[in-house]
Amino acid sequence: MTETGVDTASARHAPSRGVRDEVAVLLAVAAVVVGLLPWLATGLRLPLQNLWLLPTAAEDMPLVLLPFSQYSLMLIFAVLVVGAAAAGVVARALRDRLSRRGRILLLGVVPALQLIAVVQTAVAVRSGLADTGQAALYLTALVGVSVLSVLVGMLSQTLIAVAPRAGALLGLTIAAVAASSWIGGFLQPFTLFGPDWLLPVVGLIAWVTPVLTGAAVAWTGVSSPGRVVAALTSLIVVWVAPAAITGISSAAGSRVLASNPAAMIEYALQVFASALLIPELALRPIVATILIAAIGLAARWAIRRRHAGPTGAL
Repeated sequence: MTETGVDTASARHAPSRGVRDEVAVLLAVAAVVVGLLPWLATGLRLPLQNLWLLPTAAEDMPLVLLPFSQYSLMLIFAVLVVGAAAAGVVARALRDRLSRRGRILLLGVVPALQLIAVVQTAVAVRSGLADTGQAALYLTALVGVSVLSVLVGMLSQTLIAVAPRAGALLGLTIAAVAASSWIGGFLQPFTLFGPDWLLPVVGLIAWVTPVLTGAAVAWTGVSSPGRVVAALTSLIVVWVAPAAITGISSAAGSRVLASNPAAMIEYALQVFASALLIPELALRPIVATILIAAIGLAARWAIRRRHAGPTGAL
């Protein structure tokens, strides 16, 4: 390569004319806020707690940054993972304009802020819970789910931001699973008090994960063994994740099983196995993902062929 070519390549990737570090921090904050939007839309009031020490009206519950409740486990997962994934998408889009420090700040500030939200919420909930072993177990479980969600979000954002396309596809698939619950949480307040025409829209939420995953497969392509393996792995996630969500939500939402963790886990596994093996439930998301991916891949092929046409004619 000529000296001019080296200078041109260096200028193209030089971060000095890119995004400043303080802007990267602001982008991280914005990503966290985007993730929290479904919870922000509710007003940040802690949901009523079965184990609360004193009778308290809904409007008098403390303000918290996360919806700690056994009925909101998937929403906790969604707001944390979607926020992290949003930061990953931004980091990948700006990778040629971010300095190394800026990228670290963007990807590091997000989990730090999310852990602060976990701590703030846990402290607020602990101050109002009854002083019993069951209450302690309840709070521990919620904190555990939240911390695990932060870790999954870190995995998703890292894969999206810095991995090759095959790895980025897996990160995007994780985000797609969370996006379904994220949209469901965002629409929930409006479906309770909104117009009747909004109810059918809720039925479409189940298709969010397959559509987003199929689009991600189309973006990634299947031109290498690694990308093919990543696409097949994404299909498995699309198959397993809805069943897991159904099992967890069904068990966690049962007040009868709330005092018996072993029975709750057993029930969750039973529901998970049933949802996983029912053809009409299991096949629809897989078929939808393959269909969207096929349409996207065909569109990419057509566009490339069209652009390659004049060159081939010469």
